[in-house]
Amino acid sequence: MDVTTTVWIVTGVVVLALFVFDFFAHVRVPHAPSLKESGTWSAIYISIAVLFGFFVWWKWGGTYGGEYFAGYVTEKALSVDNLFVFVIIMSKFAVPKEYQQKVLLLGIVMALVMRTVFILVGAAAINAYSWIFYLFGAFLIFTAVKLVSESDDPVEHEEERETRLERFVKRHLRTSDEYDGDKLFTKANGKRLATPMLMVLIVIGFTDVLFALDSIPAIYGLTQEPYLVFTANAFALMGLRQLYFLLGGLLDRLVYLSYGLSFILAFIGVKLILHALHENTLPFINGGEHVSVPEVTTPVSLGVIILTLVITTVASLISAKRRESSET
Repeated sequence: MDVTTTVWIVTGVVVLALFVFDFFAHVRVPHAPSLKESGTWSAIYISIAVLFGFFVWWKWGGTYGGEYFAGYVTEKALSVDNLFVFVIIMSKFAVPKEYQQKVLLLGIVMALVMRTVFILVGAAAINAYSWIFYLFGAFLIFTAVKLVSESDDPVEHEEERETRLERFVKRHLRTSDEYDGDKLFTKANGKRLATPMLMVLIVIGFTDVLFALDSIPAIYGLTQEPYLVFTANAFALMGLRQLYFLLGGLLDRLVYLSYGLSFILAFIGVKLILHALHENTLPFINGGEHVSVPEVTTPVSLGVIILTLVITTVASLISAKRRESSET
């Protein structure tokens, strides 16, 4: 895939412009967005992502177009799971609804910056060491198992992580227990104190690092093109703020989403290990020669990902409906 420096620069400028527009058009003036506003802009950002996928298909061919869509759908699904964690964070710190937009947008920008760093590191590692796919695959399978093991009570596990981080931050910063609008710092008795808003931002930033550790190896299992990895991540994160307010209570109903995502991560992990075996250069495996194993194609990957998400979503909504019926 031949991506010129000009294309990279133009893409970066467009992505940055969309985030700047989002800030000045929706976030600068604190308010709780309506369902209409959230729904409209969620649809617009998803449409932009889909149109870009068709552009990739037209410009570089169906193989790369399929890889982009597979990566985008996977990253979007992982982002929806991230929203559940954001709900827990906002609830725990009692962030006023009109200020949640700013925290979310800053958190999303932080996520994109950190993922870009991981993308560049991942690309360099892949170019230098073909065996890195073994590590990526094993890590994704480990993550899938961990996700299932924590599905019994995700709120408790997430709050434990947040509490440890909160204690660490409070040991190193003087903090206030009161919000001062959407400010990150305030003054009390002549002292400069960090507001709970800064604490929320730090917690979300740390969470973004954990999310990047999962998502970057996952998408490199679907495409090894850094440009597609970056754009799929950027467009998946774009509109995430609107999706947070649009889904709202629906997140609680997606009870099987973590199982679906764990299956997808495990599937991609196996795909990566098969690819690593096919490209094997490690001397203690088959004498350093390539291993003849089947490789999973992009259409198969995309089909498995979409089918898994459809099944887990439908099963979750049916389960939630039955639970509500039994309670009435």
